[in-house]
Amino acid sequence: MANKESAKKKARQDVVRNERNRDRISRVRTAIKKCNEAISGGDHAKANEALRQATIELHVAARRGYVRLLTASRKISRLNAQVKKLAK
Repeated sequence: MANKESAKKKARQDVVRNERNRDRISRVRTAIKKCNEAISGGDHAKANEALRQATIELHVAARRGYVRLLTASRKISRLNAQVKKLAK
């Protein structure tokens, strides 16, 4: 347990940050999961919309440092390739 005031404040801040980080990563994972479900369902329009939402979530997460930029780009690229296959 923290004894100094600055250490106590840091501990409080860590709790808030941890909660915020967990929420943002959860939103990203959910968006990716919805996109994968739409792709496996075979509906191109629904998959396209889910891809758009996943792209937004991944870009925001990358910009704020929750995931690395190249990781977000790779995930978006792979999802986009799967949605394009659906259009054929």
